[in-house]
Parts: sequence; C-alpha cells; structure tokens
Amino acid sequence: MAKQLRIVPEKCTACLQCELACSFVQTGAFQPSRSLIRVHVFEDQASYGPYACLQCDEAWCMTACPVNAIQISGVGAKAVVEETCVGCGLCVVACPFGTIWLEPATHKAVKCDLCAGEPACAAACPTRAIEVVDAEPTGPWLEAWGADLDRGRAAIEAGEPAEQRP
Repeated sequence: MAKQLRIVPEKCTACLQCELACSFVQTGAFQPSRSLIRVHVFEDQASYGPYACLQCDEAWCMTACPVNAIQISGVGAKAVVEETCVGCGLCVVACPFGTIWLEPATHKAVKCDLCAGEPACAAACPTRAIEVVDAEPTGPWLEAWGADLDRGRAAIEAGEPAEQRP
C-alpha cells in the first residue's frame, strides 16, 4: 500500500528536527534550507506547522512535467527522476501546495520522496507531529483544514481578540 505523511500541527514545537533529518538524508549535510519538509511559523497564532508533499492522487506536478521526470516509486511517492528532469520548473508552478522546488545547485526539481518508505522526518520528530500512514484521499482532512483557516480568517476580519479566535 502507498504511504504518505500525516501532519499533526498541534503537536509541533518547531524544534526543526524534521528539517535537519531530511536535509541530512537527502544531501548528506545538515542544511535545513535544503530540506524537503519545512516548518511554517504562524506568528499571529503562535503555532507551527510542518509541511511536505502530500503525494496527491491527482499529482499536478506529474501532469505538468513535459519529460515525465516524476514517477511513482515503490512506496507510492511521486519521486523526481533526476537524470530525466530538465529543470524547466513547470512542476513547481503546477503544485498548488508549494512543496516542490528547483535545487539551486543542480537546477533540477526536488520534492519529498518519503525516503524510500522510511521518512527521516517522522523518525526524528520527538513529539510525533509527523506520522507515516497508509495513503488516503486528501479530500476530507484538507477540506477540514481549509474550513479552519476560513474560520480563523473571518475572526481576524471581524476584529476578534486573538484569544477568542479558533
């Protein structure tokens, strides 16, 4: 069965262990700027949220690639075949979540490939904010997350104090 990462933002403490582990496994060096998972800081809510490729069922990055350099790996990850990638960046533009980048040194696309089924980020996370699970459709949880964001935005626009916001 295909795997994916499940992110539980409420458990994230922004320790950045996931970024360090990912960058080391992917590049051989501790360089969080080259990590394929990122931790976003929501300053207005004093919270954090790791984010990485969702391994979408309908992967727009794959569809956009003119040379078919993004293939489905044995663990179900949409993985970039570096030798095939021409660095055009269409996959970067196509990803609605911003989880695929062009590597500055190689000018090739890079994205989470689930570390061949054993994601280093999940193993390194001390609070288990990142879990490896069997893949499921992204719809239900993504819709709930979007609804939470909409409620928060509405509360901000209504001028609610921060402690009363969702």
